[in-house]
Amino acid sequence: MSDATETPPGRPCPLCGRSMARRHCKYVCPEHGVVYDCSDTFW
Repeated sequence: MSDATETPPGRPCPLCGRSMARRHCKYVCPEHGVVYDCSDTFW
């Protein structure tokens, strides 16, 4: 398994609306980078 493994389009970025990729425990927006990670309790 690669660290760059992505799932199909998922949650929208709250900043721009683009689909974010899930990488391990983080949600990564292609425009804004890491937006959420597993330490965020509100997701």
